[in-house]
Amino acid sequence: MRYPYTKRLWTAASGALQLKIKVDEIKVKPVIVSAEEPVCDYPALASACDSGECEFTAPVKIDLTAAREYDHIRVDGHVETTARLRCSRCLEVYETRIASSFSLFYNKDSGAPLDDEIELREEELSTISYHGDYIDFTSELEDQLLMEVPFKPLCKEECKGLCGTCGANLNEGDCGCSRGGPDFRFGALKDFKINK
Repeated sequence: MRYPYTKRLWTAASGALQLKIKVDEIKVKPVIVSAEEPVCDYPALASACDSGECEFTAPVKIDLTAAREYDHIRVDGHVETTARLRCSRCLEVYETRIASSFSLFYNKDSGAPLDDEIELREEELSTISYHGDYIDFTSELEDQLLMEVPFKPLCKEECKGLCGTCGANLNEGDCGCSRGGPDFRFGALKDFKINK
């Protein structure tokens, strides 16, 4: 069963749009969701833009496949957008694709407390509990994209950065400054004398 963009539901309680799938509709056949949505529908992404961390310049493209698997629901997905970032070396602004492919496992919340010490299987490490009749993917999609935003963005791996003397962008050519100056790391020892 394929759901188009219109499957996004309005929730009156939060006053926001949320991407949800009704659990009862995931039976024998997988449910496939394809959507392209504005970044402003995702509060964490909008917050990253407001804080100046980055600026998302394209809608969020989403492809999800939800299937029932034993006692849980497996969701395989891909989410992507484009972001404008500032290079941490040369301070130039550049655009790059931000994308993530992932698999998540959803279990209905039983309400039972967890044991203090249990050994988790690999799929349990990415297991999320859901409540009620719907699974809401909004926060997981935000997390997947935000984890792909680089902590120290680079416009390119070989970025030369800025000249420490004049501040010129060295990617645009040599500025002519002498960068082989004295090494001040041991400057405090230059007058040190040893008496024999």
